Amino acid sequence: MAFGSFQDSTSATSKPLTTMSDINVTPMVDVMLVLLVIFIIAAPMMTHAIRLELPDAQSAAVSATSETIELSIDADGVLFWNQQRVAMPQLAERLSTVAQRQPQPELQLRADKATRYEIIAQVMAAAQAQGLNKIGFVTERKSQ
Repeated sequence: MAFGSFQDSTSATSKPLTTMSDINVTPMVDVMLVLLVIFIIAAPMMTHAIRLELPDAQSAAVSATSETIELSIDADGVLFWNQQRVAMPQLAERLSTVAQRQPQPELQLRADKATRYEIIAQVMAAAQAQGLNKIGFVTERKSQ
């Protein structure tokens, strides 16, 4: 006898007809697998890269209320402390002496568009390690 088939009620070995209490989960599993495949295909499409061109901005100029130190970084990663060329080891020494002043001066970073972010991150980490908390980024106004 096949599973789920009706038995002939006239046979001698027949049992009374009863309802089948098992739930067929095959359609539910099929639907879940289809949803999983759709999610696997669609998930990488939801993340996308954003191309940015920095540092053009339109903002009001900030007035210099306290001492400011201008740290410029050109496209090749060369550092300039108030228009004087400085190497990375010398930068840490200068930052430590400046951090001792009261009130603490603001460090203004002027970085070229083509400067690698790694160099900017190293400069910011060195400033923070020496205790400088006031760091600002200098941008140029967009030309009309």
